[in-house]
Amino acid sequence: MELGIISWIEEDDFRKAKERGLSFVELDVNDRAEEFLAHLDQVIRFSKAYEMPVGAVGRWGSDRISRDGICQEELELEYRLIDAAARLDCGVYITGCNYVEELSYYENCSFAIAYFEKLIAYGREKKVKIAVYNCRWNNFVCNPMAYKVIHGYLKELYIKYDPSHCIYDGGDYLQETKDWGDRFAHVHLKGSLVIGGERFDDPPAGLDQTNWGAFLSVLYAKGYNGRLSIEPHSQTWKGTLGEKGIDFTITYFRGLIL
Repeated sequence: MELGIISWIEEDDFRKAKERGLSFVELDVNDRAEEFLAHLDQVIRFSKAYEMPVGAVGRWGSDRISRDGICQEELELEYRLIDAAARLDCGVYITGCNYVEELSYYENCSFAIAYFEKLIAYGREKKVKIAVYNCRWNNFVCNPMAYKVIHGYLKELYIKYDPSHCIYDGGDYLQETKDWGDRFAHVHLKGSLVIGGERFDDPPAGLDQTNWGAFLSVLYAKGYNGRLSIEPHSQTWKGTLGEKGIDFTITYFRGLIL
């Protein structure tokens, strides 16, 4: 497995990742997709200059479907982002699908499948895998029921997995990894901390409640040999403390990666 970090498109992001001895950066464009695309040549230069591959490109939170079906504008934008991933020699594009309340679960799944089918076909041509994030941010394809219906049907649809989302939703992340780990294309390392039944903080991975050793053991058992992407996400661990937290996580996971 390789260890990397979620970053952005500035040269300093690539430099810091290189100085820390990491193997890749991940670029999640979200509402900055056009900024990313406008600076793609610059990103390619930084990646080459620092010998720092882009391990995944992702877009969270947008509406992919409506009550009338596929949102064509979003689909076209994601095609452009897949093109960008291909230019970066990045083999994973991360996406999701919103839930439309006016529609039934069956209708939502049908539209989501139709949307992902288009991305999968386009990604196949570019040698880019399509993975669905398990974050709940405007995404319903994030639990075993959705996986059984949608991933069960779409054999080339993968999963970007982050245990914290399952933990905060009251699920069993080890069971989900056992059941679906062979479809994981990318993994996030984000700490989670629940106190009194409520989310308290997202501390650095390794300083939280996740059983990371057991999680990686299941990943190894499922044959996962992909990328582990550090996600600094805490409102407490900022500035100097945040930098120390990232360094701690790097050291911690180097002791777990075989």
